[in-house]
Amino acid sequence: MGTVIVVTGTGTEIGKTVVTAAVAATAVALGRTVAVLKPAQTGVTADETGDAAEVARLAGDVTTAELARYPEPLAPGTAARRAGLPTVDPQQVADAARKLALDHDLVLVEGAGGLLVRFDEHGTTLADAAGLLGAQVLLVVAAGLGTLNMTELTARELRHRGLDCLGVVVGSWPREPDLAARCNLADLPQVADAPLLGAVPQGAGALPPADFRRAAAGWLAPALGGHWDAHAFSTRAGA
Repeated sequence: MGTVIVVTGTGTEIGKTVVTAAVAATAVALGRTVAVLKPAQTGVTADETGDAAEVARLAGDVTTAELARYPEPLAPGTAARRAGLPTVDPQQVADAARKLALDHDLVLVEGAGGLLVRFDEHGTTLADAAGLLGAQVLLVVAAGLGTLNMTELTARELRHRGLDCLGVVVGSWPREPDLAARCNLADLPQVADAPLLGAVPQGAGALPPADFRRAAAGWLAPALGGHWDAHAFSTRAGA
């Protein structure tokens, strides 16, 4: 069985898909087989490109899978109800991830929004799927003011559920970081009680795929297959 990592965030639009692509690209460059599973894609119609396809575009040779797609940009449970479509079940997610892990070295399960965004009217979430899988969770966070509170809340929920936080990655590191962002580099590992494992630069998703793949390992720490160094990065940033 390959390794399964669940990628979640402290909210929406903070860079989960680009971070997932960076992890995938780094693994592919190391010769690993990679699959990306998107349990619930929202805000995308049937003929539009979803997050899993975007990961493949940036990362290269990866297998993609999607369990459900809803047209409105809402929480999966809400979007499913409004569209009159079936909801996603955590057991479905776990079963799909395990099936992919049979013939891939790494399976990345990218959630929608934050950890506790609801899949259905019963309140099931990505956290429930991670629990069924016994998978480590990679937490993608914002860089600036307000991120510490959201990061600590999410990390506490992971611990409460007995889930292992693999580490924290800043999903969009600004070109000109302000004081809060610089200080957060030191504070994020403390509030998460987990290591800082990378910082993906703002706008990385707009790079040509070949450039993205060449650069990805430089944004991620060795625990994710890269060569990014948290201490050196923080020193350069003036943290």
